[in-house]
Amino acid sequence: MPSSLPCPSFPGAARRARTVGMLSSFPPTQCGLATFTAALASGLATHGTNVRVVQVVDRGQPASSGELVIGQLVNGSPTSVSQASELLNRADVAVVQHEYGLYGGTDGDEIVDILGGLTVPSIVVAHTVLSRPSANQWSVLNDVAALAEQVVVMSDAARIRLCEIFTVDPDKVVTIAHGAAVPPRVAYKTSPRPTLLTWGLIGPGKGIERAIEAMRTLHDHPTRPRYLVAGRTHPKVLAADGESYRDARRQQARLNGTSHAVTFDHDYRDVAALTTLIQSSAVVVLPYDSKEQATSGVLVDAVAAGRPIVATAFPHAVELLSSGAGIVVDHDDPDAMARALRRILNDPDLAARMAAEASRLAPSLGWPVVASEYLAVANRLLAGHPVLV
Repeated sequence: MPSSLPCPSFPGAARRARTVGMLSSFPPTQCGLATFTAALASGLATHGTNVRVVQVVDRGQPASSGELVIGQLVNGSPTSVSQASELLNRADVAVVQHEYGLYGGTDGDEIVDILGGLTVPSIVVAHTVLSRPSANQWSVLNDVAALAEQVVVMSDAARIRLCEIFTVDPDKVVTIAHGAAVPPRVAYKTSPRPTLLTWGLIGPGKGIERAIEAMRTLHDHPTRPRYLVAGRTHPKVLAADGESYRDARRQQARLNGTSHAVTFDHDYRDVAALTTLIQSSAVVVLPYDSKEQATSGVLVDAVAAGRPIVATAFPHAVELLSSGAGIVVDHDDPDAMARALRRILNDPDLAARMAAEASRLAPSLGWPVVASEYLAVANRLLAGHPVLV
């Protein structure tokens, strides 16, 4: 998915982003934002950019020991809010991840004070753009966008929402794809017993119950497909509810007679091991509940790995799979999901065409490519930003 902002040319004397400050959660925190930030930092490093991270943590949460982390933003601490701005101001450009649940205050409104304290150009990455925000969510994101010099979204659906629902200057908004680790292409091969795969941090909203229901109607398929759910329970879900969601899904599989074909694997996998797992699957299944989701890192990873995909019709899936890398089904039609899976399992040529289309899209999603687009935005901002003396 190309950026809507052309990569400009800069004269030799123009200011360039040699150091990028990033504000986000960060490993070892287990969440999508932490993973995203670590991968983007690595992509920026491939272009010779120094990255310095201010890690967002809750009170009592341990700090990262990584060499990129130069400080912490402790949610709910006014002193920490001020210090976060000061740390980011030491960079040439600040890249700030925005998610309502990431920062302290109501709907994460502490981020407004941090952005207000910046003297360097800021790029805000909007991970969630709601179609029906509450009044305060609407106000917070409007304030964030007003203070930022550029706002990045990761799909056209998010861009349209941001420009139509919020009072954001369209000239501030640029679309840059969510990045992925793009592995060497592996030819799509049929398997005697194909694996249908869902992975990620597990909890309510993943829609795994839909896929398990679909497995009930696939019990008579001659290939005897199995459904693998790989990933740990989301830490916040685990803290609040333990393993109740996972246990309920196991119980569902037992009750509908598919326990022999449904497997839960909670092992942690690094990027290489996860990529191997994805590429060994016959179909990636994204049965998410949300009809709002305009960005999905798991979806992008599945495309980058060159796998056929069956997904519910969340906006990012509708957009990214429109050229034929997968099948999108209605959220409220479990039979449609079963039919889509059966169609791919029954037609190896169709599966191979989907895999080929995913592989065609993959190179533009690589983290070094995505990072170069962020640098183009950063350099454009610096070219017009006065040097403070």
